[in-house]
Amino acid sequence: MASEYLRSSVHVHTKFCDGKNAPEELAVTAWKQGLATLGFSGHSHTPFDLEYCMTQSRTALYRAQVTKLKARYAGKLDILLGLEWDLYSDDDPAAYDYWIGSTHYLRGPKTGKYYEIDWREADLAACIADDFDGDGLAAAEQYFANVAAVAAKKPTILGHFDLIKKINAGNKFFDENDARYRQAAFAALMAAARSRCVLEVNTSGMARGFRQDLFPGEALLKEWLALSGNVVITADAHEKSGLTFGFEQAAAQLKALGYTKVQVLGKNGFVPCAL
Repeated sequence: MASEYLRSSVHVHTKFCDGKNAPEELAVTAWKQGLATLGFSGHSHTPFDLEYCMTQSRTALYRAQVTKLKARYAGKLDILLGLEWDLYSDDDPAAYDYWIGSTHYLRGPKTGKYYEIDWREADLAACIADDFDGDGLAAAEQYFANVAAVAAKKPTILGHFDLIKKINAGNKFFDENDARYRQAAFAALMAAARSRCVLEVNTSGMARGFRQDLFPGEALLKEWLALSGNVVITADAHEKSGLTFGFEQAAAQLKALGYTKVQVLGKNGFVPCAL
């Protein structure tokens, strides 16, 4: 059905990780907006992270609350218990209805430190300076190697493919047009294609004011289309007001690039939706 993608939001965070709302608030909002599917995707427990991932106790509460909501909204709104899993997480993604495989960290090859690469400029700057000899492109290459490793695990959705660019506006840390960057990104795309991943077209960079483009960017989306890859539109919502932020804009950009369909995730898996 045309525009069915507007009725499914499956990259959504709650207050159990770094979101602003409780699961119940998000479910009420989704139901009032006429969504057919709401997929929760809490950040998976990652031992060294003390900032935005769920703790083990919060994970248990998250699972319990979402499970109750699934029963409460049965027949009105399909609720999915999902997980956004990172390469360094110790949670089991197979224990969820679906999972988004994402890369949020780099582990320094020299210091062994773990760095968030998508939030504070100081963290990314320290990563590049202390562990990659000041070579921002080397950090980007390691990032895309991590993305390829996540793709090899065959997640339900491969999350924000080029997140490394989030705080790189104006090519502050590395040149996104450099051949090394493109080669590393395209190699990760090939890994995703081999695993038959569904690539997330994520609007959160625009929603949160970091970027004016999508994750992934236009060049990567063109390459993914050439590989006959499938995509799903997500908001990576961290508050109830943003469940479908930018979906129509993303769909228009995909159509302009030559995409004729997107995938829509529901309780029975993916269904193609014509653009």
